[in-house]
Amino acid sequence: MSETVKVTCLNDKHKALGAQMVPFGGFEMPLQYSNIIDEHNAVREHCGVFDVSHMGEVRVTGAEAEKFVQYIFTNDLKGAEYGKIFYGMMLHPDGGTVDDLLVYKMGDQEFFLVINAANIDKDYAHIVAEAKNFDVKTENLSDYYGQLAVQGPESEQIVEEVLGLPCKDLVFYTFDKVPANGEELIVSRTGYTGEDGFEIYGSHEYIRKAWDKLMECGKVKPCGLGCRDTLRFEVGLPLYGDELNDDVTPLEAGLGMFVKLDKDDFIGKDALVKQKAEGLKRKIVGIELQDKAIPRHGYEVLNGETVVGVVTTGYNSISTGKSVCMAMVNIDVAALDTPLSIRIRKKVFPGVVTKKRFYKKSYKK
Repeated sequence: MSETVKVTCLNDKHKALGAQMVPFGGFEMPLQYSNIIDEHNAVREHCGVFDVSHMGEVRVTGAEAEKFVQYIFTNDLKGAEYGKIFYGMMLHPDGGTVDDLLVYKMGDQEFFLVINAANIDKDYAHIVAEAKNFDVKTENLSDYYGQLAVQGPESEQIVEEVLGLPCKDLVFYTFDKVPANGEELIVSRTGYTGEDGFEIYGSHEYIRKAWDKLMECGKVKPCGLGCRDTLRFEVGLPLYGDELNDDVTPLEAGLGMFVKLDKDDFIGKDALVKQKAEGLKRKIVGIELQDKAIPRHGYEVLNGETVVGVVTTGYNSISTGKSVCMAMVNIDVAALDTPLSIRIRKKVFPGVVTKKRFYKKSYKK
């Protein structure tokens, strides 16, 4: 393996379980342990645990911490209390997406940013460059933190009983700092699966011990990147590099609810105001095929003989049994129930535009 590929603090444990390892976001990560369908269903029906230690973490502190994060972030943090989490994007001045991320409100002068593994270096360079005009300190803590995602309808009971971490009072998109083993963990009711679940941030030592406890309890299935993708896709959650990238705006990705154009200035705001006023030329939609053929990333979307878009993510949905995809298409064919087709190898398969959420989310509000 290339020396440039990084590993998480659980790498040896994945290999001991016989995981199929693949490169992802600059890391060697488990794709699957048993098979994707079993792992997917475990999360939908019971509980699965993911190693998400490859994700990046950045702390922003200082007198102008809130003002700074407001300036680089599309969502509106103003007036938020400790314990609240926000989803949103960091943008280029032209409205393209640097990354999508979570922002944790740690205090009036402290924020915790969770960024995508593949973008850690790019994101941190962006944050540091913009921070020069503010009274803030930025710290890249990505090498310190390990992270577990415990996901599924039984996750609350397992986090409380197996890991001994209080979590039942957390509502969706909130967190708390929890002391354990002489350190301060961050426990949040968040995830990337469409199910109830928790994400736990701690030292590598703690994360390794917690993983062992979860594996030994017999109630949790280890899950890899394969089902992480099928789970997030079914509930319409975007993946940076597929539905979002440097050339795609949040409005085109259908994430306008996380862009607060009425708040004070933020990077990319002018471009998005202009794009909204002029009208979108393209957007991400859902498409359901009539056949069982599987649309993959990069496949062409057709309206008659004309190419009108490209598939961003596609699967035979495990939870619904339908062949579905998300696709970036021209705006004139983006309306619900518009008939479109997808070229899969040399054949063309008919389908119809649907909502991007193919499966109903199950969160604790």
